[in-house]
Amino acid sequence: MDYEFSSKEELFQRVKPALKAKVNEFKRLGYKYVQEVDVWNYLIENVWCKAKDLMLSDIVNDILHVKIKKIDDYIKEKMSSTNRTQYFDSNN
Repeated sequence: MDYEFSSKEELFQRVKPALKAKVNEFKRLGYKYVQEVDVWNYLIENVWCKAKDLMLSDIVNDILHVKIKKIDDYIKEKMSSTNRTQYFDSNN
């Protein structure tokens, strides 16, 4: 059975259970800051951008087998590229 998705948002919703399972696994390992969107964005930017004709099973497999080291490095790299600023009042 082939699935076709009209948008990445629709695909994201379809694979959300796999993303949740992976994030729960990372949390059990002590990586409490990892979110579903981190796993999704890493795979979009680093794995699936090079792939052609991915099947839903391939996408779920990639989600369930991605290594925490890769996600951790990805998050750290994203954080280092964001503009950080100091706050001077409690409204920020």
